[in-house]
Amino acid sequence: MQFHPNNRRALLAGLFLLAWAVPCARAQDDFQGIKRVVAVGDVHGDYGQFVSVLQTAGLIDTKAKWIGGKAHLVQTGDLLDRAPEAREVMDLLMELEAQAAKAGGSVHVLLGNHEVMSLAGDLRYVPKEEYTSYRDPNSSRLRETYYRQLVKEMSRKNALPKNLTEFRTTFILEHPLGWVERLRAFQPEGKYGKWLRQQNAIIRINDAVFLHGGISRKYISQTIRQINDEIRAEINQVPVAERGMATDEYGPLWYRGLAEGRAQPLEEDVAQMLRNYGVRHIVIGHTPQTAVLPRFGGKVIVIDVGLSRVYGGPQACLVIEQGKYYALHRGHKLDLPVDGGDVLPYLQSVGALDPRPAVSQRPAESKPETESEK
Repeated sequence: MQFHPNNRRALLAGLFLLAWAVPCARAQDDFQGIKRVVAVGDVHGDYGQFVSVLQTAGLIDTKAKWIGGKAHLVQTGDLLDRAPEAREVMDLLMELEAQAAKAGGSVHVLLGNHEVMSLAGDLRYVPKEEYTSYRDPNSSRLRETYYRQLVKEMSRKNALPKNLTEFRTTFILEHPLGWVERLRAFQPEGKYGKWLRQQNAIIRINDAVFLHGGISRKYISQTIRQINDEIRAEINQVPVAERGMATDEYGPLWYRGLAEGRAQPLEEDVAQMLRNYGVRHIVIGHTPQTAVLPRFGGKVIVIDVGLSRVYGGPQACLVIEQGKYYALHRGHKLDLPVDGGDVLPYLQSVGALDPRPAVSQRPAESKPETESEK
């Protein structure tokens, strides 16, 4: 058997995982009468950029404390991977959840495909620098214990490599100190694993639904409650279900059709989604754009602007106030044409703020693994 440190089916993935199911706690996923909503797309481990956009939106002060009052913050998934400050981002959001609730507001952290990847032990996109934040004085001993357990299990399965010295050298290089601690932190009883498993994949606020990737035709008949219940059940399995909505490339956490697909073939699908959910807009992240971008006449709004420094995109987010939609782009509040209006004037306004905008290209990313690829 070939050893791969980030393959969920590798032997190491099971060393801290037992085949048991975690009770699923159902979270509220429908909110009405909310006067102000701020929606931020993919953060990908960039704490500084995330804090800056929250400050610009008037949700936190210079000490990163909640000042948003009764506003609702929606983060549409992919807090993790790429840049190395994902732990700081999660810690901030956990604090803001409590602070916002006390003020009468709310923080909604939605699941993205990268959250599910970490819960499943797929760490391909975790930067090595991030592991440093998980190190402690016992890290060397813990890694050595983990290595010995792995070798023992491989021996039991007659899967030991021919050159154990070379294997150990590779293992040390690919498992920096803090790697095991991070893996444990995303287990069901770990700080971040427990927290993420309580989050929704999709919510409705007023006249819009928010989610990470999008709804494909395969899941178009699923209700909000059904999507959340199914994905929560899958990620609360240990190990995480290998096949299901949470890992399906056409599932709500992975699908890119609403952001990339040609509008005409998908127009009826979008119209059906709006009818099914009883809303006027679908807000998604997952696929970087150079600005908050209305599609399908504003029925779909893509808010992943490549906020993280690994993409080089602008500080921008979606703001909804008293039913009116705006893009907050580099601190400037721009009317967003979401009811069939002309998009060109809006894009010209963005262009004036970004004379030479960075191209927010998506780094190479593997689709969910199929059985033949594992």
